[in-house]
Amino acid sequence: MAVSGIDAAGLLRPGEADDLSMAGNLIASFLAVLSGPDGTGHDQGLRFLEGMKGTAWDGASRFLLDGASLAVGEIESRYINDERFRGHFDALHDAVSGGRQNRSITDLVWGVFFPEGVVGDDRLAAVSSLREKRTIRITGLNPEPVRAPGREVLFTANALLTVPASKSCLDALEGSMRAAAEAALKEEQLHWFDHPVPVGTPAGRNELVHGLRCLSEAARFEELAGNKDPDRDIECVISVSVTHRGLRGIARPWLESLLQGGEAARGIRLHAFTEEDTAQLLDDILIPAARHYARGSNDMSLREVFGVDGEYGRHYNFLKAIARFWNVFISPEIRATFKIDLDQAFPQEELVAGTGTSAFGHLCTPLWGARGTDSGGEAVYLGAIAGALVNRKDIGASIFTPDVPFPPSAPGGDEVVFRSAVPQALSTEAEMMTRYGEGLGHDGRTSCIQRVHVTGGTTGILVEALKRYRPFTPSCVGRAEDQAYILSALYRPGERGFLRYVHEPGLVMRHDADLFADTADAARTGKTLGDYVRILLFSGYARALPWGFDRIKDAVDPFTGCFVSALPITIVYLRFALKAARMLAVGDPEALRFFNDGVMRLSPLVEYYKEGENPLKGIYEREKSGWDLYYDLLDAVEAGIQAGDAVALELREKARALIDAVRINK
Repeated sequence: MAVSGIDAAGLLRPGEADDLSMAGNLIASFLAVLSGPDGTGHDQGLRFLEGMKGTAWDGASRFLLDGASLAVGEIESRYINDERFRGHFDALHDAVSGGRQNRSITDLVWGVFFPEGVVGDDRLAAVSSLREKRTIRITGLNPEPVRAPGREVLFTANALLTVPASKSCLDALEGSMRAAAEAALKEEQLHWFDHPVPVGTPAGRNELVHGLRCLSEAARFEELAGNKDPDRDIECVISVSVTHRGLRGIARPWLESLLQGGEAARGIRLHAFTEEDTAQLLDDILIPAARHYARGSNDMSLREVFGVDGEYGRHYNFLKAIARFWNVFISPEIRATFKIDLDQAFPQEELVAGTGTSAFGHLCTPLWGARGTDSGGEAVYLGAIAGALVNRKDIGASIFTPDVPFPPSAPGGDEVVFRSAVPQALSTEAEMMTRYGEGLGHDGRTSCIQRVHVTGGTTGILVEALKRYRPFTPSCVGRAEDQAYILSALYRPGERGFLRYVHEPGLVMRHDADLFADTADAARTGKTLGDYVRILLFSGYARALPWGFDRIKDAVDPFTGCFVSALPITIVYLRFALKAARMLAVGDPEALRFFNDGVMRLSPLVEYYKEGENPLKGIYEREKSGWDLYYDLLDAVEAGIQAGDAVALELREKARALIDAVRINK
């Protein structure tokens, strides 16, 4: 493994049977098998993996044997059917075999496994080319843009909770909350998040409190600047998702105890939805509406899509779709929703100094809701909006400092075959850092750019766009739910054109993730494995959608598209094996957990590839049906309310009572 810099053979300890040695033996054997029948150690590696069947390592050995077989088949199929791939593969083979090469070995490897990372030496040209591809020619600005975000925008965020991380967290809980947390510690973890907040975390180190306090301060700034009604709080909905089932019953009481006094959420009408709350909303509002307005509809399709516990996609959908519910049942003034992450903040003073307006001013852009044509001549509707991030440590230099720069060092280990930071840095520079004005390529009136690369926070969508296009993320998506969201509607027909995100320069949030590095570090293994799951899901999802794999990939390359791979099994297994090999080689204390969790989380997805079926097709069709029913019901109830229908009016009263009941800071 000279290319990766990893000595896989050095992991072989055939005479040792401790867990770390066995994991190393399995990984080394897998890499030897993957090298092919003529490779060094192939036969020995195959015998070792086969010999582990029926032992305590049965699951891991079968997982690796499946991967070797599937990866070889994937490569062979692509080699036969794709002439361009065949050329890249032959060039790499010649170089590794000692032949001549006229490109760097990294570019040769990436040409085969990771073409989205081949940027070339002229980065400015690559940035310019991507901006040109993202260009939108405006045919009509929104004649009725958001004008009063304090009244017209429903702000949302997600609170991700997990079990206590330390005895001090556990000791901070009292009575039944402590007992429930102790019981949850013994449960199997159901869901994995990047950096969940352990229950019991004190307010001073709690990103949930931090994010709400920063939103409160931003609202106060807008009020002092005259951009917000002084006697009206902004509306904010947070979803409350948990990693362990036993935390469901204590999530709300813990949040209420954490936010006692109201200082962290001053100026905010804060509503928290747990899984139990969304179930009640279904039982009391949506299911009765379905039985009245859509007789014969499948209630289960609503239950499948509507909720907050589960993978990221589930609560992300809720935080978008709830805006239409709010618009119908609570306040017709709500015209849009805007999501923030709780480790982010609007740096109001820096925004005004750098752009001339505050956060609310950027939300009032007439580009949000504009119409135009893209670089391919397709009509588009800019019904969604996306901002950018600046790291807290960089904001002193400029709010337009990319939060993801190009990697300074050469790739090594698993990054030899996949290094998402390269296309991420390219799209960050090309999309997120674009500015409008004289001499800048786009004036923001007759031309702008669309965004494909978006983040979980700093994104919004108009209620009108929700009604017309009904976008959603498959609820099985556990990472990059924000980038998956637009795919369901990427080429969905609409009289205004295809739904797209508009880029709003200056709509920048400060990323304060470094303040909570301890929780982020604790979730490192889950985040990395989630990245592998993302490749398998995105690649399958692109093949399940009705728009066509190649068309989708071309639209979302390079960053989102690098996870839409033509070699998903090969990439995932190589990344997993090389990462595990490096961790084992350096004695990383997380190595064994990474290996075991990887086998556990990836094995079910690999089974689908073995069976030759694409489960994402059925998931997409079922969940599309569920969301279509959801929006159809809200259209029907809205019409009923306007007509004075008794059933619709009764449902509205129940909805308002429920919304009042889930408010945290009354």
